[in-house]
Formats: sequence, C-alpha cells, structure tokens
Amino acid sequence: MGTVKTDLELIELLKQFDTPSITNVLATYPSKTDVCLGLYEPWTTNWYTDSSMKVAYPELGRTVGYAVTVVYGLPDPSFNRLNFGNLLRAMGESPKPIVVCVKQDLPEELKKKNGLAGGQMLTAMKSAGAVAMITDGPSRDLDEIREMKIQYMMAGQSAGHGPLAVKAVNVPVHLAGMDVAPGEIIHMDENGAVKFPAKYLQEVYDRAILIQQQESEKMAAMAATSDIDELIRLMTGKSDRY
Repeated sequence: MGTVKTDLELIELLKQFDTPSITNVLATYPSKTDVCLGLYEPWTTNWYTDSSMKVAYPELGRTVGYAVTVVYGLPDPSFNRLNFGNLLRAMGESPKPIVVCVKQDLPEELKKKNGLAGGQMLTAMKSAGAVAMITDGPSRDLDEIREMKIQYMMAGQSAGHGPLAVKAVNVPVHLAGMDVAPGEIIHMDENGAVKFPAKYLQEVYDRAILIQQQESEKMAAMAATSDIDELIRLMTGKSDRY
C-alpha cells in the first residue's frame, strides 16, 4: 500500500497515531476490510490492556517498542538460576527500542503491596534500550523516573516491597487483559497498550494512514453540519428516514 520502510523508521512513524487508532487497524472493526487487518477476534482474545493499568506520564506521548518479558515472584530456595542480569542480557539481544513487560506473579495478599521497579531498575533498563516498562502490579519512584523520560505503565503505586526473584525471562505473559509474546510490538499511550506481531509493522502503518484520512474527513464533515439526518448518515452510512 505504501513505500517500504525499515522497521525502525516504522516504529518512529507509528508514534503519530494514538493507540486507539492502532487498535482500530488491528482488530476493532473486522468488517472494515480496507482498514482493519482483523488479526484478533476483538472481544474474546487478549490483545490490548484493560482499565486496571494506567500510564504514569501521559505527557510523554506515544511509545512504541519491542516486547521483552520477565516474570517476578517470591524467592524459591529450590530455584535460583535467574536474576535481573538475565533480563538485561535478553534486552541486549533484543531489537531496540524495548518495552519491558513485567508479570508480577505474587500471592493475592501481596499483589497491591509490591512496589516492584524503581529508579535503579529503570536506569539499568533504559541504558539497555528500554523506552517503557509495563507491569500488572504497583511500582514506585515515580518522581525519580519522571526525569528519565521513560514511560511507565502500572496498576498503582506502592512505596516498598520484600524479597523478590526472577522466575522466567522472555516467555509469554498476561498483563491486565493483554497476552504478550517476546518480540511483539507494543504501542502505548494514555489510553493503554496494544500488541501485534512485528511482521505487520508496514501494514499497520499503511492502514493507520488510511484510517486517519477517513476519520479526519468524516469528523470534518460532522463538524460542518447540524443536520441530524446528515449526522446519522455520516455516523452509520445510512439515514433513519425511509
């Protein structure tokens, strides 16, 4: 549909679109085959985040990157093979930029008390190529991280935590309604996050351009009229008059 660009160019270009527009391209309106790829059944598959997580710094705008995943939980004396260094090594092997996706696999009574990632972790992640972190539990050090210009999406805030351990690195994880596999593209802004396979970068960009043009023309037409029948026609494609 358009000129082929490098993946890095496409990642930068996708920042001109908000995350709801990307969801529209991926799956929201499967009957609109000209603009919607139909990659997922929109209601029953886990391809975008729900309302349980919020972006901490909406002023940073849209963030796009490759997923690197990690699972944290309580220490287990019978398993100590992994640590934060394994996550950093996986980030070193990943394409850049990176969105670190952190699953907090904790007992129910601890889930709201775990201020997992703070300034030191995010500093190391940023140096390893991260532009954002998503976690399905709370985190901390919001003021410190704000200065780093790294996006932070979480379920809440908590000032402390106890001993933690890395359980797995670069495995599929479920984060607040979204299933993420390592290497998938994450697009996120203040509306939430959505994922899709990296092989669709060019198609997503091409269709995002098309849907942006269509929606701009439609909204301009609606703003230019107060005629109810015309507004209905523009919204639904038909009039309610027989």
